[in-house]
This record gives sequence, structure tokens and C-alpha cells, in this order.
Amino acid sequence: MPEPSRIENLRAALDQRLFPTVGLWNRLEGRPRTTSFDCALRAEVRDPLWLLTRQWQLGEFRGTDGGSPVTATYSVATSVPSRFRPGSGAAQALPADRPLETVAERRPLPFAFGPDPVSFDLRLAIGRRWLKLLGPQMGLKQLRKTYIDKYPIALPDPGADADTSRTADPEVWSTLQAAAGRRMDGYALYRHIKVENGKASDGISASGPARQQLDALGVRLVAWFDELFDQPGGNATWDPARLEHRFSIAAAPAGAEKVLTAQEYPGGHLDWHAFSIDPGTPLGGTAPSPPPINRTVFPAPVRYSGMPLSRWWAIEDGRTNFSGVQPDSTDLARLVFLEFALVYSNDWYQLPCDLPAGVLASIRGLAVTDVFGQRQWISPAGAGQDEDWQRWSMFTLDTIGTADVAADMSMFLPPTVPKVAEGAPLEEVALIRDENANMVWGVEKTVPLPTGQGRRGSEVVAQILAHRQRLAPAPAPDTPRAPIAYRAMSVVPENWVPFVAVHVPGSDRAIRLQRAAMPSVIDGRPVRPHTSLLREGIDAGNPYFINEEEVTPTGTIITLAYNRTRWYNGRVSVWLSAQRGLGRGEGSSGLVFDTLVDTTQRMPR
Repeated sequence: MPEPSRIENLRAALDQRLFPTVGLWNRLEGRPRTTSFDCALRAEVRDPLWLLTRQWQLGEFRGTDGGSPVTATYSVATSVPSRFRPGSGAAQALPADRPLETVAERRPLPFAFGPDPVSFDLRLAIGRRWLKLLGPQMGLKQLRKTYIDKYPIALPDPGADADTSRTADPEVWSTLQAAAGRRMDGYALYRHIKVENGKASDGISASGPARQQLDALGVRLVAWFDELFDQPGGNATWDPARLEHRFSIAAAPAGAEKVLTAQEYPGGHLDWHAFSIDPGTPLGGTAPSPPPINRTVFPAPVRYSGMPLSRWWAIEDGRTNFSGVQPDSTDLARLVFLEFALVYSNDWYQLPCDLPAGVLASIRGLAVTDVFGQRQWISPAGAGQDEDWQRWSMFTLDTIGTADVAADMSMFLPPTVPKVAEGAPLEEVALIRDENANMVWGVEKTVPLPTGQGRRGSEVVAQILAHRQRLAPAPAPDTPRAPIAYRAMSVVPENWVPFVAVHVPGSDRAIRLQRAAMPSVIDGRPVRPHTSLLREGIDAGNPYFINEEEVTPTGTIITLAYNRTRWYNGRVSVWLSAQRGLGRGEGSSGLVFDTLVDTTQRMPR
């Protein structure tokens, strides 16, 4: 074997290019030694067979269609909902000047608890507005005292048990003392005009022109308050037995009515997943549909943090650690997500499609053109029968019922707002299970005061109990007692409303929860609820039932509060609504029956 050549002077050999096989590298790429960069910029392939072999090894020759999408043309048909039906009530036109949350959640404002007037903050506000309307009118300013006397704020009697709710709290009592005789009950005038179809000048001594002015101002007063607060004209959507809102809306795509029903809307954020296609009773009425949306767009590859790159020797983003995801063998959703993220993510593209809010949209067609000029028609992946267990789709509506019908591939963008400002809770009721007493309790955590503010229920009932004890007659002198006494039942706070299990009519096994009452420690009369949420039907003498499955072991919390938002046309909407949430588990009232108590009095040491 010949001995390799020995280079004595390496620098001189490189300068004179005596040994062309010798190279010197001081960078990651070669350094050209000519004044022209054409050869270096061409990136010539020295071994094309290696590249072909590499492609064969990775299976790239097996691809039958390797074209990427360049353009996509689609047509979308839209229809605007125009009909609304609250629960099982009558269908009506859907207002277009306010968000759907307002129409779906609004409930009447409570101005009375049985025979007792409440919401004095609103009553005084309406009265102040009326007196302000009388101010600029010539000849009407002197009628202010007349209206204050005709619609007065009655001063409650602290010595009457019927006025306990308005005199037990010092703040409420002082407010009513300050307003009585000085301000008018504006709601009484509003009710006389709105509900009783009266006029503002009824019972007022004034001339003919003045009476006409008063009647016109009365119409303005009613319009002002109706614009200030959104209230349902008929039935509300709140279902007290299910503790949720139930309503339906209807649109008419392609002239055929389609009813969307929200069966279990708890309140709060309203979105498309709260609705289902209802093939039942139509709502009637159609509205012209907008013209279809036809557009040509450019598809873009799907991108996300930590996405595997399709190129070799490329550094991926490490903000997402897919190796930290440890799914179980039965966690199918997580397994499908990992398979998409790690295997098929670079095969997906996204198309921009802007739709107006408040429409029911259906894709009429989608054609994709790839880099080879081939045009393909794309059909929806979730098409087929609605009951097919192999059908998979996203953002589509399901169908109510068990009928084997074709799947609905439309997408609903409800006319809702992204943010609603919620006020402080006026009422808060926690429905909890008490396994020791084998009952369900409605704990009134927040109770509304007559002035329209919410306060802790335990504090309100304590003040009412102390006030009633002061009004109760003095107890009889203590008589000799036995060392022990029999007590049939222990005492429960008066803001705990009991619900007992009763049979559903026509069934021997199914049960539901019926509202009951505990006796008062003062006179033994039934304690009535202090919140409108639990007073359902009590003023009409009707029982109140709650479905047994609605009170889960974790409990249920219901809140009542004012909401405020602004629609896209600038209109401000304010409404009162109930919202349901999850509880914090079971509880214990301490209720026990048939106990012996020690009556002996121990002398202090």
C-alpha cells in the first residue's frame, strides 16, 4: 500500500493549490475562493440518488394526491330568527333591538310580597321622575303636593306585627320615616296608568287643558319606565320546577321554519350549545332571508404552539409539552386530541368565514382548488342520520326526540353579547340535601329588604325574630318543672325552608320535592319564605314542587340580580334575572325529633 503524500508546508500548498483534495473549513458552510457567488447560491445537488432514496424510505412516492389547497369558494345561506316563545306560552315577535339574553332571562320586577309593598327604591325613583316632569310645566308645579297626598308612602306601624318586615331593620325603618309624607309612591301611579288603564289626571282637581297635559305626561312616565327596565309582557321563561329557563326561537331558512329550543338554560352566558332543533310545534310566521354569502378565500395551514414541524432538522416551539399529557386507555377525547396534534395536524387547513351575529347559517357548497389546478367538491363530514352513532361533528345542533331524521348541519350564532354586567345579588338561595334529617332545605342566604337591597338572610330573620319577641305578650310566671322535658322537634333558623319528598301523581316510585313550612318559635304560625324564588305560588295558595333530580348531592345555588349590557345599536338593556349554579355539597340543619332536654338550672360558681 503506497504511503500517503506528506505535505511539508500546508499554507504554501493551499495558496498554490497543489493538492485539490485538501479543504479548509472554518464555518458551517464552505467558503468560496472566487469572486463569483453563483456556484454557492445554486446549492447544487451532488448526490441526487441519495435524495431519491430518502424519499422512497419515507414513503413519499406512495402519495396519490400531494396537492395543497390554493383557493376555496363557498356559499353560505343565512336566516335571522324572528319568533320567540317563552316556555309553553304563546309565540310572539322576537325583538331585534336588544340581545337575546334580555328577552330570554327577564322577569317581572317584584313590587309586592303578598300584601306588603316592597322595592321602595324603585317606587321613590318613579315618583321623583313624575314630580320632575311636573316642574317645567306651567300651572302643574303646584300639583306636586296633591300627587304626594294621593299616592303616599305609607308610614309603617312599629307596633303592628304585619309591618314587622319594614320596621325590624333600623335602616329600612329610618328610610321610610324620611320618605313618608315627603315623597310619592310612583309605582302606584304607574300601575294605575299601565295596568288599570287609568289616566294620570284621575282624581286630580285641574282644568281641562291641565288634565290633558297630565295625561300626556303620564304616557311619558310609563314609556320612560318601560324603556328603563325590560320586563316580559306575558309569561316568563323561568321554570320553577326545573330551576332553569326554557324558551324557543324560530328562523325560516329557504322559507321553511326551523325551531330552536333551549331546554336547560341556567342563565348567564347564552351560546349556540344551549339550543337544539325542535321538530315539534311551529311558532308561525316567516321573515325574508338575507342573500347568500359567496366568497373566495385562501386557506391557511393550522398553526398552534408546540406543533410538530414537517421539515427535518427544524426546531419546534417548546411552549406546549405534549409529553406531559398522560391519558388513560379509556380517555378517548384526549387520545384523539394527541393523535391530531402529533400525527395529522399539518394536514388541516382553515378558511376565513365572517358571519353577522344573530343568524342561522348553512353552507350550501364548498369547492377547493389545489396547486395542480384540480377542483374538488367538499361535503360535510357529519352528514347522515342524526341517530348514527358513528357520526361525528362539531358546532352543530342536535335534534330533540328519538326520531331517526337527517342530521342538521347548520350553525347558529345567537344574537347575544360577549359581556353582561351583573349587579349584587338581591336574592340567593342554596338548595342542599340534609341526609341526617332526610330532607332538602332551601337556605335563603341573601334576602331582599323592602328598600331593594340584599342582605344576609340570617341577619334579616334575626332582626325579625327579635322584633316579634318584643311585640309578643309577656310570658307567664315560671312554674315548677320536671328535671327533664320531652321536645318533639328542635328549632331551625327561619331562613331554612324545608322541602319534603312526595309521590308524583300517577306513580308509586317517582317522587318530587314539595315546599313545606316550619312553625315559628314565637306563635307557632308557619314561617313563610322571604325570597321570591321560594315564594312561587304562595300568594295564590298553590303548592310549589321541584323535580327531585334538580337537587344533586352537590346542591344547587340560585341567585337573583339585575343585569346590564349594551347592544350593538347603542341601546342599554337592564333586566332582572335568575341564574343557577353549582352548590358546595351537603349540609345539616341540626333538626332532630323526639328528644329529652335537661331543664335543671345550674347555679353559677
